[in-house]
This record gives sequence, C-alpha cells and structure tokens, in this order.
Amino acid sequence: MMTASHRLNDLNLPERAAQLQHRLDQKTKPQGSLGELESLALRIGLILQTDTPHLQQPQMVVFAADHGLAARGVSAFPSDVTWQMVENFLAGGAAVSVLARQHGVALTVVDAGVARDIAPRPGLQIRKIAYGTADCTQGPAMTSAQCEAALQAGADVVRGLPGNALLIGEMGIGNTSSAALLMARLTGVPLAQCVGRGTGLDEAGVARKLAVLECALQRHADVKEPMAVLAALGGLEIAMMCGAVLEAAAQNRVIVVDGFIASSAVLVAQALQPRVLQRCVFAHQSDESGHARMLAHMDVRGLLQLGLRLGEGSGAALAWPLLESACRILREMASFADAGVSQPDEPACGT
Repeated sequence: MMTASHRLNDLNLPERAAQLQHRLDQKTKPQGSLGELESLALRIGLILQTDTPHLQQPQMVVFAADHGLAARGVSAFPSDVTWQMVENFLAGGAAVSVLARQHGVALTVVDAGVARDIAPRPGLQIRKIAYGTADCTQGPAMTSAQCEAALQAGADVVRGLPGNALLIGEMGIGNTSSAALLMARLTGVPLAQCVGRGTGLDEAGVARKLAVLECALQRHADVKEPMAVLAALGGLEIAMMCGAVLEAAAQNRVIVVDGFIASSAVLVAQALQPRVLQRCVFAHQSDESGHARMLAHMDVRGLLQLGLRLGEGSGAALAWPLLESACRILREMASFADAGVSQPDEPACGT
C-alpha cells in the first residue's frame, strides 16, 4: 500500500492542461459551450495522461462492514440490514446492482467487516478484518493494527482488478455517523453541521444521533493525526475504501466517488496524500446535510445534484455515462479543421 512517505506525481501540469484545453477549444462548438462536460474531459485527460482518453474495464467496488455505534440507536435500521443488503447486491437486486448492470460496470462486493459470515460466491471478496467495529464512544473503533490491515486490504483489492477506472461505494448501518465524526475532526466543521438524517431519522432521532456522536468526539478529543482519527472514529469499510483510493491514485486510475461516506474515505486519503484529489471525480452532492460542506472543504464539486442519499455507489453508477461522454467528446468530436467548419471571426485590431 502507498504510505505517507510516498508522493503522487502532480497531474495538474500547466503545459499538459493547456494542450488538452486547446484540443477542446478546437472542437466544432463555441468555446466552453459544453460546460462541466469539458471540465470533466480535461480532468480525465490529465488523470490518464492522454488527449484521447478511453475508460477501460470500469470496476464498481462496494465495501461493507458493521459499526459498533449502531447499537446506540444512530440509525433508523437494524444492523442486520448490512448483511441482508450484501446478499441483495450479490443477487443483483440492489440499486447499484441494477445501475452497474445497465452501464456495463463490473460489480465487486467486499466484506470488510460484516457482523456475519457471508457464503463465498462469485462477485464477493471476503476481506473481513473483524465482525464490525467497536463502539467508539467507549474506545477506538479499530485498533491501529486493524486499521492498517483494512488499508492494506483495500489496496490489495484494487491491485487484483483490471481497468483504469474505480467507482467506490459502501454499505454499513451506522456509517453516516462514522463519516460525520471523521468530517468533524478532520475539517473542524462543527459536528452539528456534519450530522444528517442518514437512513431517514426523524428530528428526535437526529438529536439522539448528535448526542451520541458528541460523546464519541469527546472520548477521542486528543486524537488529531489522520490515521489515528480513522482508527478511533472510522469504519472498516471506510478504512478499506481509503486504502483502495490510495492505491488507485498511485496507479493513476480515474476514481469515481459516490456520496457522503465514500467522500469521507477520500477526505482521509487526501489528508495523507493531497494529490489524491487530482485523480477523483465526485459523482454527486448527496442530500445528506454534511456532504456539501465536506465537498466545499476539499474544494470540489459533485457532477449531479439529484437529492440522492442511498449510498452503495448508486450515485457513482448514475454519473458514469457522463464520464464516458466526456471521453468521447475529447476523443471523437471533430475539430474545426477536420470538419471544414469556419471558426469565429477574429476581432479586428482596435475594435
């Protein structure tokens, strides 16, 4: 696994960016008229280091684990839903299963720490570190060794998958709580602005969740270093996603980030390796209340804003066709010269 002692190459080289932008500007359209799609094409071209990008063998990886915090009533659903949804993913019936199938994206489910044994079968990788995390209001969610093992396992998953694009998603009852805790500690945003309804809590439920999470933050008030924060407050699936992101970044894969929880894994990864963000495309801005602030902290924008808050990688799958379209625009769209189309007249001197 890539560690903090390694450094990612800077992809935002002015000469390379100018070359890609010139290619976009020469397409048969007014400059900038394809809006965000042009920015997306530029980003993908920089990541893949080519002006004819082609996304090959995209891999959707859904990391699943349970959370000790769930016993504190921070979710509207019981913990059993985690393993039940893993079964649903594997059976092809979940939203991400449907969307990945629609768009031809390979789906892998990773048992990072589900509190139940899942029968081995195609499409499932069993990388279980523990049967869920501990209750972080009482102590660290993970030991340092468990956190390191989860990071390594995430890197190993990516190394074993083909392609140049990784879409990340997750499943874990209670994991919006872990994401909110990581966000509060690593960004300094007040906890109340990080905590949302998660799986659909009412006002009383949100207040209860906030009180529990305040206890957890206080319990680990002296923990500041990113890896230690991840171990103290995170989840096994979040740690494994973080390791996957670091490895995918080291390989210059395009990393398509889903919603609030997936973004929290990137938040940790970029605290360790800031240039990770150069390799990321954020699929959407979740309806989970803290996500907009998290994206703002990282100075990034989501491609879509559809009021999504499901997780699973569903938003990443929905955004995938936009990435393919951006590549095709850069790769296949004719230039003015190729098509014999007149370019805008240059203004006369002094006019």
